[in-house]
Amino acid sequence: MQVARFVLPILCLIPGCSADPPIGQPQPFKPHAIEPSAAQKGGALKLTAAQKSSIGRKIWQNESAGKITGLTHWNDGEEFPSLGIGHFIWYPKGFNGRWSETWPEFVNYAMRQGLQVPAVGRNPDCPWPNKPSFMRDFNSPQLAGLRHWLAANMTIQTEFIAYKSQEALPRIMRAAPAHEQARIKSNYEKVAASANGVYALVDYVNFKGDGTNPTERYNNQGWGLMWVLMEMKNVPAGQKAAREFSAAAKRRLDLRIANSPRARGESRWRPGWHNRCDSYGRAL
Repeated sequence: MQVARFVLPILCLIPGCSADPPIGQPQPFKPHAIEPSAAQKGGALKLTAAQKSSIGRKIWQNESAGKITGLTHWNDGEEFPSLGIGHFIWYPKGFNGRWSETWPEFVNYAMRQGLQVPAVGRNPDCPWPNKPSFMRDFNSPQLAGLRHWLAANMTIQTEFIAYKSQEALPRIMRAAPAHEQARIKSNYEKVAASANGVYALVDYVNFKGDGTNPTERYNNQGWGLMWVLMEMKNVPAGQKAAREFSAAAKRRLDLRIANSPRARGESRWRPGWHNRCDSYGRAL
């Protein structure tokens, strides 16, 4: 499959639509204006409809094995649910965690593209305070309706994930050490030279973040996209770069596990994390 390189025009957005009626009584949700980012003004991902579909399905498979039930999920031991094909994080009121919250940002993005998000999803805070209350309502009209809407609107979720990825590079360049910036940009472009490399860049930011959040580190060592690009060895562009990105991501995630608090038991996630990273080195 041919893939467009990172080029100047922004990703062409294709709004979806939904006939779902409002569900529940949400708190007021006021979309805020999104200022044009450096990615929108400069380099951006340009994907065909077929590439969006392929990448979206692979992300859904990665996050929840492509199951409808996985579109509204609450992991054991976590204080928040994860929604959609990208498992966008949604914090309950009063909880501010280590990880970047992405569900409200996705809702804002979807609404700005003209979609009618189910009312329960427009709450600024997750209305379920804990996993037991969430699971009691798992088959309620609110959560079932939200899953139905998410399954019917994969394209906008993929576009949001791609938007987050393309938005990441300027932020990474600002956050990275000056002596690493040229190498980061070069490695990014090398990975983007193949179809599965584009998928890797889109998926990894959604999977483990861009690496610029200082709270997303153990022992001052991170695992997001910035850290993977710095970890990469010098290889040619294209498939070799995609395979090296896969290997570098596994090295950073192994370091995360080694540095993580023992009580979190993060080693149990290693096989799944490695399997996901392995997919970056395979042709779409």
